[in-house]
Amino acid sequence: MSLATFVFLALASGFAGFVDAVAGGGGLVQLPALLIGISDKPIPMILGTNKIPSIFGTSTAAASYFKKVRPDLRLTISMALPALIGSVAGARLASHFPTSVFHPLILALLILVGIYTWRKPELGLSERLRYTHATRLWIVAACGLLIGFYDGLFGPGTGTFLVFLLVIVVGYEFLKASATAKLVNIATNFGAIATFQLSGHIWWRLGLALAIANVAGAVIGSRLAIRGGSPLVRKVFLFVVAALIAKLSYDWIYN
Repeated sequence: MSLATFVFLALASGFAGFVDAVAGGGGLVQLPALLIGISDKPIPMILGTNKIPSIFGTSTAAASYFKKVRPDLRLTISMALPALIGSVAGARLASHFPTSVFHPLILALLILVGIYTWRKPELGLSERLRYTHATRLWIVAACGLLIGFYDGLFGPGTGTFLVFLLVIVVGYEFLKASATAKLVNIATNFGAIATFQLSGHIWWRLGLALAIANVAGAVIGSRLAIRGGSPLVRKVFLFVVAALIAKLSYDWIYN
């Protein structure tokens, strides 16, 4: 790998960590960069390597959030464990499933998410819990399993979908939803890493090198999110959704 390619990947990973720490969606930046930078490698290896900086950056952001925003640990675990199982299942199918079939579905979902969030400016600015606590646990478990499967299989937008579901379904404010999503995302990344490692599809030296940049971005992003609160997270969330829509639209049309 040339120095220029490595610098490009490191910068992308740092920005991915920043974006992901605030509102999710770091895969929008990091995965395409890896697909360009190491295009000669098998797709499963690119997907597996992508998870290494992701889990380090997400863990760093989660630690920063936890100092200021205390999530409901029972709800988080109820979402994280099924998400881990789903991620393992998705990663096992990653080399056998054409991820291009996801483009129109994910694109349609993101458009709906963006329109709904934009048309409701009060959404996620304050906590308005829905359902009983027991019902919430069952709902987030089902959501975790589904999104975990998607993260293991493909990935981009996982954090964004987690944040949105926690806001719209559970009734969290954006800041608390983002903090909770980070903990769940750790579980999905771990499940995918374990699965990709068993098949030898992780370039560890590159992944760990990029993790340094991702962590630096995550530190900056999480501190900025805590300082700006839910209004800032909501704005970044809408920006990430718009960028994801543009990226997936381009891939769908030209690939």
